[in-house]
Amino acid sequence: MTAPSTPLNLAQQLIRDHLVEGEMTPGSEIALRIDQALLQDVLGTLVMLELEAMGLDRVKTEPSVQYIDHGLVQADNLNAETYLFLKSACERFGVWYSGPGNGISHPVHMEHFGIPGQSIVGCDSHTTAAGSLGMLAIGAGGIEVAMAMAGEPLYLTMPEIWGIRLEGSLPDWVSAKDAVLELLRRHGVAGGKNTIIEYYGPGLANLSAMDRHVLANMGTEMGATATVFPCDEETRRFLASRGREADWKPLAAEPGCTYDREEVLDLSSLEPLIALPSSPDKVVPVREVVGEPLHQAYIGSSGNPGYRDFAVVAGMVRGRTVADGVSLDINPSSRQVLSTLIRDGYLADLVASGARLHQTGCNGCIGMGQAPAVGRNSLRTVPRNFPGRSGTREDSVFLCSPETATASALAGTIADPRSLDMPYPRIAEPAQMVVNRDVFVPPLPLAEARLKPLQKTDNTPALPELTVLPDTLEIPVLLVTGDNISTDDIMPAGQRVMPYWSSVYASAPFTFEAVDADYARRAEATREFGGHAIVAGHNYGQGSSRENAALVPRYLGLQVVLAKSFARIHWQNLICFGALPLTFVDERDGGRLEQGDSLVIRDLHAQLAAGAELTAEVVGKGTLRLHHGLTPRQRELLASGGVINHIRRVKGASAEAVDAS
Repeated sequence: MTAPSTPLNLAQQLIRDHLVEGEMTPGSEIALRIDQALLQDVLGTLVMLELEAMGLDRVKTEPSVQYIDHGLVQADNLNAETYLFLKSACERFGVWYSGPGNGISHPVHMEHFGIPGQSIVGCDSHTTAAGSLGMLAIGAGGIEVAMAMAGEPLYLTMPEIWGIRLEGSLPDWVSAKDAVLELLRRHGVAGGKNTIIEYYGPGLANLSAMDRHVLANMGTEMGATATVFPCDEETRRFLASRGREADWKPLAAEPGCTYDREEVLDLSSLEPLIALPSSPDKVVPVREVVGEPLHQAYIGSSGNPGYRDFAVVAGMVRGRTVADGVSLDINPSSRQVLSTLIRDGYLADLVASGARLHQTGCNGCIGMGQAPAVGRNSLRTVPRNFPGRSGTREDSVFLCSPETATASALAGTIADPRSLDMPYPRIAEPAQMVVNRDVFVPPLPLAEARLKPLQKTDNTPALPELTVLPDTLEIPVLLVTGDNISTDDIMPAGQRVMPYWSSVYASAPFTFEAVDADYARRAEATREFGGHAIVAGHNYGQGSSRENAALVPRYLGLQVVLAKSFARIHWQNLICFGALPLTFVDERDGGRLEQGDSLVIRDLHAQLAAGAELTAEVVGKGTLRLHHGLTPRQRELLASGGVINHIRRVKGASAEAVDAS
């Protein structure tokens, strides 16, 4: 008689259905089959160049969709030329193209392409938002996305599954943003590392699909690998309102399943919350900062992209005017949402209140417009408030709900929305949204696609050749940083820098400029002399999945990063480009190292193969015990000088074998 199988939670079911290598044991390496791929423009350029470098003929993921949503400010020719390059690459490789004005990749993909039960990987950390539809949705570096698009599995550490039971319902003036801010208050920006957050329980019935999007999107801010929601009647309503009910299917945890971590979140106990500058986990009740001066209130982004997130603002400002001296910035998330707001009359209320309407896209969330004045408070419904991410280096950005941002815009100072003398405008999504699929350009037939050249410019050069780590490293420590260095700190965003992200060479001078303005110059000088090392604290590389935060320093000679701990995606990005991430066995050793120290690692590859630890010497300061935790596959990537070199080597070996036969 066959023993009954152990009941699986939903995350385990999704992993099981896509598992091609490994065991579902937390901490071990697994490989997943990927169904769909999502690209955004400022990182999609590198992905397309990587596909070219791999010699790919046609992508295997279906659909793969390229969105233009970040680089929308056309202050010169660069962004417009990037659109032309990306459209030509979509034609060449068989990718859907979503042009400027269609909206932010995450909600637009959820509206038009997301399929419950499928897997998706994206070159944007907030790809996790698709978990709101019951997808296994993971953000990754662009090189890993390119590999998945080429038909290769996605490798990652099997996460723990963190079950969060939702109870109750949200009170008036409290919304999904307050729920995820409460979790950030409890657990911090690294509290979900190497976990998949799975929501379940009776409180789910009181959250719409777009409420769930907010929670799934910002699970990334806790370092989670993914966030998963069941696919239920609320999901069916969402898909039906967009003419896609046929894509719905029920998905849920099996009765009697267990979780590696468990927690309860009582929605009815929540109050309006706000994250203080400049980290998403510096969360306090709004009532503690009431009366603080206000310069800007910003509504939109993938952190609050739903129809109700704008309609509730319209309901709050109807018949009222934004306070003098406050800019209420409305950043619609998608053409579909904007069209429906126009149809239903909400846009007129927003415009009449004195609000400023911006184009559909990421915009100020990534520092592309709507930058605040220096030191003036800006309340934003975006996912992140890292220093300078707004486009103003000396910014003061708070994260909050649309309700709190709007109440504050009306008051002229930070305000608790519960203090407004009006009933709460509870908004439900309409039964039918405005839908137009004709704004997307589908892939060309293969025979026609093969004839399409890439429309390259000087700003889309080929990727640099990367060298292999030598067996003996004798390199200087070029930079010492503290905890929670973000990829924004490493490779800045904003209109001044992002148009150059398509070129490793043009973006190199901006590397680490806010941390150490002289880093790029010093790093360039180390390249011909063996490169350099960086020393960091905890959670190095948090935030965006941007792979250029690993690739560009690597091009500048980065060989090794020594840190107390790494953010998941950046750790993998370093490996993919042939840089070695190491953690201190004794964290106190991090405090011994200073800029200018000389680091020596001998017999590097033999040490990597011998076990999880290796020994290094700091000249004049003794030895260090370091941990690498690399799998044999990752060691092979490092031995090749990164993923692209590895692919070229494998292809070359295959071609030689064919010739020999």
